Amino acid sequence: MPEAATIDTVMRTLADPTRRAVFERIVRSDEITVSELTRGSLVTQGAISQHLKSLKRAGLVAERPEGRNVYYRAKPEGLAPLVDWMSHYGVFWRDRFADLRSLLKEIDP
Repeated sequence: MPEAATIDTVMRTLADPTRRAVFERIVRSDEITVSELTRGSLVTQGAISQHLKSLKRAGLVAERPEGRNVYYRAKPEGLAPLVDWMSHYGVFWRDRFADLRSLLKEIDP
C-alpha cells in the first residue's frame, strides 16, 4: 500500500498546468485511456504517460489494466492533504471576515 501523499507532493504535482489539465480531464471522465487523453491535446502520448506517472505517484489517479489498454480514473481521496490544508485556512479567513464585519459595524452605526 503506497504511503499517503503529502501536501507538498500534491501541490507540486498539480502546479504544472499541463498535468493539471490532464487531471481535470480524468476527473470529468469515469475512466479514460492514454490515447483518449492524447487525442485533442497538443501533448505527445509519451508526455501524457509521464504526467500520469506523476499523478499516480501523488495518489491522484488509479489505473486499471484491461487487455492492451490501461484505464485511469481520479482518486478523490488523493486530494485530502490539499483539502485539509485549505480547510485550516478557511477557518482563519472566516474568523478574519467576522472580525472585519464587527469593526465595520462599530465604525458605521
